[in-house]
Amino acid sequence: MSEEALVLRQDKDGIARLTLNRPAARNALSRPMIAALQAEFDRIAADPSIGVVILAGNGPAFCAGHDLKEMRSADYGASYAEDLFEACARLMQRIVSLPQPVIARVHGIATAAGAQLVASADLAIATDDARFATPGVNIGLFCSTPMVALSRNVSHKHALQMLLTGDLIDAPTALRFGLINEHVSGEQLDVAVEALAVKIASKSRHTLAVGKAAYYRQAELPLDEAYAYAKGVMVHNLQARDAREGIDAFIDKRHPTWCHG
Repeated sequence: MSEEALVLRQDKDGIARLTLNRPAARNALSRPMIAALQAEFDRIAADPSIGVVILAGNGPAFCAGHDLKEMRSADYGASYAEDLFEACARLMQRIVSLPQPVIARVHGIATAAGAQLVASADLAIATDDARFATPGVNIGLFCSTPMVALSRNVSHKHALQMLLTGDLIDAPTALRFGLINEHVSGEQLDVAVEALAVKIASKSRHTLAVGKAAYYRQAELPLDEAYAYAKGVMVHNLQARDAREGIDAFIDKRHPTWCHG
């Protein structure tokens, strides 16, 4: 399969939909698929027409994690593994650093690096019957890199429960843990994801980019440094044309007209 076919992209009304396209392999993240997904996110980062990204999967699952058959065919080599996990880490960081918010549209299973994708996304909506796991412990390969994203989304005890047992958790449990925002019926999944994407896409893209970057930056800072940093962000943000347009529109009781700058 060509690299171009591994990830499908469809743009509409400021929303880019990326679809993992290895349905027969449960969208396992082979090295070529990681490269294809990285390339699409890099293109989107430089595309001012896109305000929101939806990340989905073709076939019966969202993503089953890394491609174990590929690992075995590479004879579990250290150089292969170094390249694979470095590329995966770079991909997850690209999702977080992307100016546009990313919504994971989850169905079926999201396991190991698939759960890592969900945790790395800014928002996630799943079907009622979706299942999540970091099952590496069951095959002797602890989910250490998925752990990074997971531990930044859920509490320590919930993260360790998933990591140490490898058990599948259902969508209500994932919601309770904080891994997803909501779960809906399969028939309502696209409606719910689209509604959320459209709502976010209606905002100023400049403001969204400022806010997303600031959220992740302040979360890593001590409280006093976080407030000092956030103050600077707001002072800078207030000088933007969209901030002034938004405030004027609110006072004048009209809808704002964004210039996305």
